[in-house]
Amino acid sequence: MKASANNRPQKLSISSSGFTLIELMVTIAVLAIIVGIAAPSISTQLANQRVKSTASTLENALKEAKAESLIRRQSLILSFDDTKKVIRIEYVVLGVVRSNIASYKYDAKSTIKSDSTNTQFKPNKIANATVYTICDSNTAASPLKVAVSATAVISIKSEGTCI
Repeated sequence: MKASANNRPQKLSISSSGFTLIELMVTIAVLAIIVGIAAPSISTQLANQRVKSTASTLENALKEAKAESLIRRQSLILSFDDTKKVIRIEYVVLGVVRSNIASYKYDAKSTIKSDSTNTQFKPNKIANATVYTICDSNTAASPLKVAVSATAVISIKSEGTCI
């Protein structure tokens, strides 16, 4: 008796393909664990990047104010508005703000804190000594300090606390 494909039982000729429900559930569980471990690290890294970006924006604004003060031979004031998230460089005559020279926007989740509301740059290369602390809404982010010395030297340091 010859066996042929036509004589095989129906169950043997149908082959199953695809994944079982248990295989899919295990895969999804493993992915959920990996995402749960990685998510806090990614959010902290993004917050640190926002702080660095805001510190860089502030540093550039301070450097521009310093340079413009020398070029114009006039006192300039750099001020910031933390509610509007704007840094402004303004022209000053006899202690009165006359016009806005430049303005910079920074990230809405970043905050700038300082003991002084503005820094004045004078054409003789001196400035108000001011320290700005940049923080983020994510408290896990590392704050940065942007310091302006009395001789108008601008520096960024990784230190400080955000309270």
